[in-house]
Amino acid sequence: MTDKQASERRTELRNYAVGYALALVLTCAAFGMVVWPSFGAATTFGVVLALALVQAIVHFRCFLHITMQRASRHDLQLILFSTLIIVMMVGGTFVVLLNLRGRMM
Repeated sequence: MTDKQASERRTELRNYAVGYALALVLTCAAFGMVVWPSFGAATTFGVVLALALVQAIVHFRCFLHITMQRASRHDLQLILFSTLIIVMMVGGTFVVLLNLRGRMM
């Protein structure tokens, strides 16, 4: 193994370790906000949502290696498009279910 390969390997392992630590801290913070509520329900929901978004960014950067460089922008666009399709499907399902609920009541 050359020095360059060893350096890249160490950088990659460090990146995974930092990502794991950040994901663990963010998960524990969200869990703690819910288990030991010290704010109102709306504030807790907002904080947990913000922590989830930060954790998604951490996963994109540390585990999926998605950056704003030209080579990985296509991967990011693919992920965002897939997310859009899933959100549209879930949202449409909720619209249909709420409409049916309204008609049943």
